[in-house]
Amino acid sequence: MKKIQDNPFKFTPSVILFPLLSVLSLWIVFWIENHYHLDFGHYGIYPRTGFGLKGIIFSPFLHGDLEHLFNNSVALFVLLLFLRYFYREQSVTVVIVGILFSGLGTWLIGRPSYHIGISGLVYALVSFIFFKGIFTKYFRLVAVSLTVILLYGGMVWYMFPEVGKNNISWEGHLFGFLTGFVLSYFLKTPQFDKAIHYDWESPDFNPENDPFMKNFDENGKFAPPPKPEEVVKEYFNSSIKVIYDFIGIKKD
Repeated sequence: MKKIQDNPFKFTPSVILFPLLSVLSLWIVFWIENHYHLDFGHYGIYPRTGFGLKGIIFSPFLHGDLEHLFNNSVALFVLLLFLRYFYREQSVTVVIVGILFSGLGTWLIGRPSYHIGISGLVYALVSFIFFKGIFTKYFRLVAVSLTVILLYGGMVWYMFPEVGKNNISWEGHLFGFLTGFVLSYFLKTPQFDKAIHYDWESPDFNPENDPFMKNFDENGKFAPPPKPEEVVKEYFNSSIKVIYDFIGIKKD
């Protein structure tokens, strides 16, 4: 088994660049739309229609106003930074699957209107980071899980139909959260598996004192030592002479 380092986390430029470029792409699209007076709303998800399927890919880049964009940008930057640093090997998979399945879920059960925004991915990230830390039982990841739930735990209330009255796409939030949970359960993180350490790996290992190694001779052949002879213990000792008489049974 591959040995796990005491600290499997490594800071690289991608830890900053990955979330930074992701957020920057949202702002570029928003700037183009407003600067040139365009309306990209029809590229959003329109549930249960063929033309609405394209929104699964394009809707994360679209936002209705500056407040919508700003709120999603801050959360996305923080969560992607956590994801890239603590789950580097799984980060791209989580982002792609989070976007696709949160969008697909919105397309399946969403209300008949255009759904836009990257909040589905945000919910997938919150769910994945929280549950994965709990499942791994690695103390540093558990601390990250608690940090995320302290920062964004209140988001859970926006996964229910009641908030839909405020033009919030609770369907995307719900499926994003479910996607993150499923990913946290099935997506493997071997970098956090506990390493198996054998006695012979220890620097002070002495094969002459190892019970298993004593079964081999100098040439490496299996030659277990003979079993010790069984010793029959006498449980009754007495200096008094005992005479036994056998009394037969008389037959009628």
